[in-house]
Amino acid sequence: MSGNRRKAFLVSAALVGGAMLMTACQDTDSDTATGTDTGASQSPSSTDPAGDAATPTGSPSSAGGKGTAEGSDATGEATDDGAGSGVDTGNGEREPVGQSCGANDISWSTRSETQAGGYILIIAKAKSGITCDLPAALPTVAFGSDGTEAGPAEQSVGTQITLSGGTTAYAGVNPKSSGGDGGKELNHIIVGVGDEDPNPVSLRVGTIIVDDPIVTNWHTAPADAVPFS
Repeated sequence: MSGNRRKAFLVSAALVGGAMLMTACQDTDSDTATGTDTGASQSPSSTDPAGDAATPTGSPSSAGGKGTAEGSDATGEATDDGAGSGVDTGNGEREPVGQSCGANDISWSTRSETQAGGYILIIAKAKSGITCDLPAALPTVAFGSDGTEAGPAEQSVGTQITLSGGTTAYAGVNPKSSGGDGGKELNHIIVGVGDEDPNPVSLRVGTIIVDDPIVTNWHTAPADAVPFS
């Protein structure tokens, strides 16, 4: 993660972490493992059905939109094959663009696992009625009010995963890969879909010690999301 994007996410993570510290005395054991959507107070995401209806026929869709717009030829008339939408591949053709997932498009949960010395399994499913793409990149995972960020547990990026219906994606987080006795004690992690996600979520994970954390790519099988250090 680099430049202003990294700073923007870490600021969001720090704000979320700071809010958790201010409200820690109000937490109870009845808290669930599902995430608290930090973007709930903001305007509806691009998956709002009302927003789809307002999109004029024939206008280009954005990468974050739901579906693609009908294409048009040089005369401005609509075409039947939708060739006017998507990304220009440079050879006269256009490749369709799907909707990228944001944290607020996803139903989140976590699970503690014992393999590889113990780790946190992040479980992501698309909310009802949403189809979106998780990029072939690491999830962004931060810890605490200072926004300590997890590094890569794998040497290469994964593949893009389309979330829809029963499809589930998994990522594994090892909060302490250093092997030493140091670290800070926390009970939440902050997760975003890539470095541009404006609405990272806070996921309760129980008490963990954080020191040099690492995270895997997204996978469609939980057995592939073990963060070996």
